Amino acid sequence: MSVALEHPMIGPYTVEDWLALDPPVDGSRLELMFGYLHLTPAPSGEHQDAAFLMGVLLRDALRAANRTDLNVALAVNVRISTAWRTALIPDVVILDRKPVGVSFPPEALILAVEVWSPGNPRAERETKMAGYAGAGVPFLWTIEQDDLRGLRLTAYRLENGRYVVENLIEDKGPAVVTAVPIPITVDLAELQT
Repeated sequence: MSVALEHPMIGPYTVEDWLALDPPVDGSRLELMFGYLHLTPAPSGEHQDAAFLMGVLLRDALRAANRTDLNVALAVNVRISTAWRTALIPDVVILDRKPVGVSFPPEALILAVEVWSPGNPRAERETKMAGYAGAGVPFLWTIEQDDLRGLRLTAYRLENGRYVVENLIEDKGPAVVTAVPIPITVDLAELQT
């Protein structure tokens, strides 16, 4: 018997059910967390801009470092855990393969980037971080949007199954992020339009 079937808090939907669903036509995102479908509204323009610009920054840095073995993709389906019935859509990822197909196993992810909107509840943030950690994703970046302060980037490295903060960037201006396969210079001002 699978762990998912034994766990009373696991919902009825499987990763396969999630993959078989048609994507929402209104741009919202449908993720699977512990067997329950979670629908979030379409990302705001600010959210989408930050994710897109981060994707461009990562792609350009990988190209400059001649890392042709790594690829950047936006908003891809990731099958985090079949047993825990969890599948997520990170805003940006670095993959160890070409982004071909509709979904990727977690071992394909080198980095997941989540842009937190003010409306993302704490439980959702914690669930996603735990999912990425449990799936063994080596690096996670979170970008928080705050209307008063602007953006804040927290870069985590996976150590012993848990994420530890390696870099925290709150100020505009160039800063080097090392929680990634190659050090990357990030300027938060460039992620805001």
